[in-house]
Amino acid sequence: MTSVPQKQYVLTVDLGSTGLKVGLVSLTGEIARCEFALLTTRRPGGGASTQDAGEWWRLLTEAARRVMAAGAVRPDQLVAASCTGQWASTVPVDAAGRPVGDCLLYDDTRGAPYSRALIAGPVAGFAPRNALTWVRRTGGAPSPSGADPIGHLLFLRHDMPEVYAAARWFLEPVDYLTMRMTGVAAATHASMTAAWLTDNRRPDVLRYDADLARRAGVDAGRLPPLCPIGSVVGTVTGHAAGELGVPEGLPVVTGLPDLHAAVCGAGTLDDFQAHLAISTTSWIGLSVPFKKTDVLRSIASVPGLSAGSYVVANNHETGGRCLQWLNETVLGAPATGDSDYERLVTRAAAVPPGSHGVLFTPWLDGERSPVDDRDARAGFHNLSLTTTQDDLIRAVLEGVAYNDRWLHEAVERFAGRRLDPIRVIGGGARSDLWCQIHADVLGRTVERVADPINAGLRGQAVFAGLSLGAVRREDVRIGVDRVFRPDPSAAAEYERLYREFPGLYQSQRRMFRRLARGRVPDPSGLTPAGARPPR
Repeated sequence: MTSVPQKQYVLTVDLGSTGLKVGLVSLTGEIARCEFALLTTRRPGGGASTQDAGEWWRLLTEAARRVMAAGAVRPDQLVAASCTGQWASTVPVDAAGRPVGDCLLYDDTRGAPYSRALIAGPVAGFAPRNALTWVRRTGGAPSPSGADPIGHLLFLRHDMPEVYAAARWFLEPVDYLTMRMTGVAAATHASMTAAWLTDNRRPDVLRYDADLARRAGVDAGRLPPLCPIGSVVGTVTGHAAGELGVPEGLPVVTGLPDLHAAVCGAGTLDDFQAHLAISTTSWIGLSVPFKKTDVLRSIASVPGLSAGSYVVANNHETGGRCLQWLNETVLGAPATGDSDYERLVTRAAAVPPGSHGVLFTPWLDGERSPVDDRDARAGFHNLSLTTTQDDLIRAVLEGVAYNDRWLHEAVERFAGRRLDPIRVIGGGARSDLWCQIHADVLGRTVERVADPINAGLRGQAVFAGLSLGAVRREDVRIGVDRVFRPDPSAAAEYERLYREFPGLYQSQRRMFRRLARGRVPDPSGLTPAGARPPR
């Protein structure tokens, strides 16, 4: 009799912008157990946006112990641990990997004055000569907004010198969690892409560009050593094993940005298979076989999941977060949970396509792609005395879709081809209505991945399995639970309204800049404690 091999699992972590997920996921993507914990973001004004990385680790260890104690997976079935999550954020840590200050998130812009002095100019915010120096060597350039690791490091060096001095390493979030598990400071070209200090045309070159680090005023000796994407960084230490409730010596595979994990979790591993994330933020990702940078639209292909592969990177700062904002701020609900989203979507479904002419521009936290403008702000347009709350709800759903079409058109030009169909993931994808709106606005077939809210968690486990050689690409089959095709009856109205959408930004961008000079800080500095945007 031939014995049947036991199923193998990965302890997988997905550190989102608003919540942390910890799961036990098979090498081909089946989730045996999953836990979720909310995170607190502090935004006291002045461009600050931070989280407590120590809290991440506490919540992670508590969730890991619970999923292991549930008994769905035996300790001997675990073959690896691996992390995915938010990126372009910076965690200052000591030599042991303990935080010496808060994590500066991807939308923290306090380093803008220093970044502008380094890179700013008249062409889409960049000085062409300075930008080309970076692009030729790294495939990209620091943002004049300061919302990236270079901006963070410059801010810490100039404005928080005590934190800068105390830090042995400056880590991306997934590399920080990996170090807490292994005690090893390490990073990859994927996790460090947004620092623009590595040659992203040559992921095999495992070193930082010393000249660019000098130009930026960054001590490259305090950036984590680079290792190959998909390699084993180390094993879970005895101390971390006790905290996590997993076996000591468990291999830990390099972490990935959420963009990369989504490629696996959406089942879009082949070149030019696109996915759209409707999460707290939003993006359109796909693998491509070439290195390319569009500085004007903040789109670049960055090191991908294997040698010679790249992933197209871009981002909307607010996607599903807009619906949470509407519920709490405009409609006055104290918190947002799954039942609240269902109620909102039900109300929106009663409104015809086009929301009776109401347009919503979803730039609540500025924009990054296809325009990099931290000062841009959201708005409702074309309101009247007959506009209802239900019109506003549907307008938010449609406004996020218009913004995604604006980006999708830029990504198609970048890729040099039509991207159709497109798979959709994230918490917002659970809504049939929102998926259908996207199909109608984009004019593309939308395939919803099964269990879309856990695509990142699932994708990171698949990536670990591929990296360890425990599964083959052909073994990975991510299912689709529903297909949404464009409805011709809605197309004309959406086309009419979308033609106004990009122009709303162009007509207001100077106003955004003027009003930003007198922006009043948020007095609380906290996101609502009970808030749970779709992720």
